[in-house]
Amino acid sequence: MTYHLPDPKTAPELFDGVLTRRVLAYLIDLAILLVIGAVVGLVSLIAGIPTLGLAWFLSPISMAVAVVIYYAATLGSQRRATIGMAMMDLVLTPTRGLPLEGWRAFAHPLLFWITCWFLAPFSLLVALFTPRRQMIHDLVLGTLMVRRSPMERHWARYQAA
Repeated sequence: MTYHLPDPKTAPELFDGVLTRRVLAYLIDLAILLVIGAVVGLVSLIAGIPTLGLAWFLSPISMAVAVVIYYAATLGSQRRATIGMAMMDLVLTPTRGLPLEGWRAFAHPLLFWITCWFLAPFSLLVALFTPRRQMIHDLVLGTLMVRRSPMERHWARYQAA
């Protein structure tokens, strides 16, 4: 599978500033998830009154479902990027531009959050020493984060050859 992935030596423009862009994309997505969480929390608060507190009990489950829906709708789409990633000109790709399969679209953010919470400095440190700037969850899942605009040109050249 990795033979389809671009090489930083032959296509350095794909990896230019990827780590910085990933951190900024994470902050954007975190802000979006905070807004989503606030909306879900407000709806749960209001819905808890007529349901005699049942909605308050289900609020954590509702928030988890909202986060899963956000990632499924963004990473599982044709763009293969969350809103933050798209704003930072990033795309998540498993192989030659194929759509991200459902299980990877689910597993990528799950492993990302696990490694960020428990191995945050180590995960970023790993990315500094991998040739394609892959973090731990990228290595485990066989995914790659690259710049979208140069990647589209790269795949066009690859398909033409």
